[in-house]
Amino acid sequence: MQHTLKGTGVALVTPFTADLKIDYSGFERLLQHCAHGGVDYYVVNGTTGESATTDKHEKRALLKFILEHNPGSLPVVYGTGGYDTQDIIDHIREMDWTGVAALLSVSPYYNRPSQKGIIAHYEAIADVCPVPVLMYNVPKRTGTNMTAATTLELAKHENIMGIKEASGDFGQIMDIAVGKPDDFVLVSGDDMATVPMISVGAIGAISVLANALPAEMSGMVRAALEGDYEKARTFMPRLNSLNPHMYSESSPVGIKETLSLLRICDNHVRLPLVKASEKLSATIKSLL
Repeated sequence: MQHTLKGTGVALVTPFTADLKIDYSGFERLLQHCAHGGVDYYVVNGTTGESATTDKHEKRALLKFILEHNPGSLPVVYGTGGYDTQDIIDHIREMDWTGVAALLSVSPYYNRPSQKGIIAHYEAIADVCPVPVLMYNVPKRTGTNMTAATTLELAKHENIMGIKEASGDFGQIMDIAVGKPDDFVLVSGDDMATVPMISVGAIGAISVLANALPAEMSGMVRAALEGDYEKARTFMPRLNSLNPHMYSESSPVGIKETLSLLRICDNHVRLPLVKASEKLSATIKSLL
């Protein structure tokens, strides 16, 4: 599994039509664009895929489509998470996991559980999930940080394969990198923190920018994994210039506007998100 998720995973957006139905033609163009750009695996129904405003039927339909329209036959990671542990367990039990490499599940948000509660939450999910579980720590969205001690305690579970770490706390990242078992994977959840994280043991990234710039993002990750940090740095100026604008009006507004400008899919998002402002669109266009 470590090999399967090594490199660049793309946190796929979910394209919508003007009437906010799933745009499968745009989704297929996006899959082809990312595969041709050299990404190593797909992540469907993550935060960037607007998982908060797609229902269970849509999530399953997206998974079915990607398994049937998979350029390069890349591994597929399925995202499901939330603040109701039992609801996630029920969803896992209802799913057909054929063809899915791993489950990506964000730490519980809104109800802000204690570290003990986070441990119990993930253990309950991992106990019933038929595929390995990749945890996701993103305190800016969840309101609660998974500490390094919590991550390392959960690393002992035989069905928890690793963590997508997006805390931005390099002290915490180092504690995980130093203390983790050899078969527990550390994946960057922050595009521009990927190279330094690889330098201390991360095996790659699950990237937002890879939707639009798959060749640049995967090139940077590949170079860093090969220990060629000089080459990895050559990709950073363009990626770094775009990166803040992917989040300035909330993700995935920025990346969808970028994809629209590249004529890959439209920029429609579901409420409470709204499309990029004229100012943001002009900024992204000038950088592209």
